[in-house]
Amino acid sequence: MQAILFGVLAGVAWGVGELCTKLVLRSGQVGPVSAIAVRTAVALPLLVLAWFAATRGLLEPLGVAASREPAWWRADTKTLLLLILGSGLSAGALGVGFFYLGIAAGDLSKVKPIAFSLAPAIAVVLAWMILGEAMSVRKIASVAMILAGVVLLTTAA
Repeated sequence: MQAILFGVLAGVAWGVGELCTKLVLRSGQVGPVSAIAVRTAVALPLLVLAWFAATRGLLEPLGVAASREPAWWRADTKTLLLLILGSGLSAGALGVGFFYLGIAAGDLSKVKPIAFSLAPAIAVVLAWMILGEAMSVRKIASVAMILAGVVLLTTAA
């Protein structure tokens, strides 16, 4: 239940955040790259504080157990490459960059569903292919329905 709650809260935060971003971009006073820079500059100190709190058990009242974060900088080369290129470059810089360029150029109501439905669809397939996670007819049908819904939502009536 906790995972579902955090997922819902993330969706709400992203939905509100991206609406604000679209309003900022629409104003013409801030460009997409500047918006990403501000997002990152605001997020980084908060994430450092969250890391500090999580590793010292300060988030336990929220149901988040104290974590014993390993020293990521001591990870092996393969792990560091996955972290830097996959999480940092692909998801962080490229994903956010392309998303912000998309919402600067088009409708939030189209770009957001496309981006945020392709991401889980690709994650489900890659988790099955690479991580060996279970695949079922139900998962396949669910992903197909999500993608069909986005096509209906984002194409002209």
